[in-house]
Amino acid sequence: MTITPPALSVFETLESEVRSYCRGWPAVFDRAQGARLTDEDGHSYLDFFAGAGSLNYGHNNPVLKRALIDYIERDGITHGLDMATTAKRAFLETFQNVILRPRDLPYKVMFPGPTGTNAVESALKLARKVKGREAVVSFTNAFHGMSLGSLAVTGNAFKRAGAGIPLVHGTPMPFDNYFDGTVPDFLWFERLLEDQGSGLNKPAAVIVETVQGEGGINVARAEWLRALQDLCHRQDMLLIVDDIQMGCGRTGGFFSFEEAGMTPDIVTLSKSISGYGLPMSLCLFKPELDIWEPGEHNGTFRGNNPAFVTAAAALQAYWADGQMEKQTLARGEQVEQTLLAICAEEATASFRGRGLVWGMEFEDKARASAVCARAFELGLLLETSGPQSEVVKLLPPLTITPEELDEGLRTLARCVRETA
Repeated sequence: MTITPPALSVFETLESEVRSYCRGWPAVFDRAQGARLTDEDGHSYLDFFAGAGSLNYGHNNPVLKRALIDYIERDGITHGLDMATTAKRAFLETFQNVILRPRDLPYKVMFPGPTGTNAVESALKLARKVKGREAVVSFTNAFHGMSLGSLAVTGNAFKRAGAGIPLVHGTPMPFDNYFDGTVPDFLWFERLLEDQGSGLNKPAAVIVETVQGEGGINVARAEWLRALQDLCHRQDMLLIVDDIQMGCGRTGGFFSFEEAGMTPDIVTLSKSISGYGLPMSLCLFKPELDIWEPGEHNGTFRGNNPAFVTAAAALQAYWADGQMEKQTLARGEQVEQTLLAICAEEATASFRGRGLVWGMEFEDKARASAVCARAFELGLLLETSGPQSEVVKLLPPLTITPEELDEGLRTLARCVRETA
């Protein structure tokens, strides 16, 4: 099946030129269920994008939808600022009992606003407030959001340029394996910290993704992450883990840093924390860091109660018994075996990933876009990532069936062959 794009009319004439995803996927989507979307002409698409990681439990998950409908039908609170509500209480209790306590994580929970970048902004503000310093260290190819503070710790030159003003108080350091193993870990970073003539102001914090999603599916080794945490402790810097895309089970464990045995000082969550694609984010931090004054960081839509309802339902349905992590790792092995076979036939391709986030990179950097374009024609939604869009990114729902996963991987293999 080859899909012919429709005329988009009002989207092209009225909507801003800033639109992006609709350019790569020129269809008018109408319905969605599980791992599939359907456009208004009845064409079905297998989703290996999952709302950029916001739909880990699939589209219109029936368990979450039922909880949401029941809540709306009984006139439950929709908009609540930071007022105490039954929906917020149920989420907090579930999050504590299902996620935090079993992992012996001591975090306080902050609702900073509905988006991931707001969670990052609150984390940066808190770190600076606690330490009384302005500088924050981030890493090459990092992505932390599109507001100004988040952009200041983002590596992508194109996205940074959109700010229109200088982005200050952020200093990039090499991410794991940036020098292909030729330089010892943190050699440059530690030298700058210890040299009074380096020009690096003492950082308040370091912010890191354990797997860089938008940066090209760059996977940090567990030992590198542990060494980073140790460096932060020795140098009196807070460690912030941005788990917005890689958290909520994407890499296997609920938090992506679990494999490394870490306890970051601050953690940001968004995307799939609501479970249903509803806007919601969290900033988690150790209790001794909770020095906020009431209202010092707030937002009109930080009390999205329908999101609390679906978030609690997702935790109860998928994280109470430990099966989701096992299933994700099994699905990940399925992906890995297929990518091994594809790369055995395609010498110019390589791959990397964890859990159910994987990337395939080609020596010809334009190839990734060609693969994704052909995939759309065949009814598969794939996104590129990396600073030059050189990586094909696989981000299917965690609830995808083995059969659907195999179907998508077979389509990917066909696209690789047909774009050679």
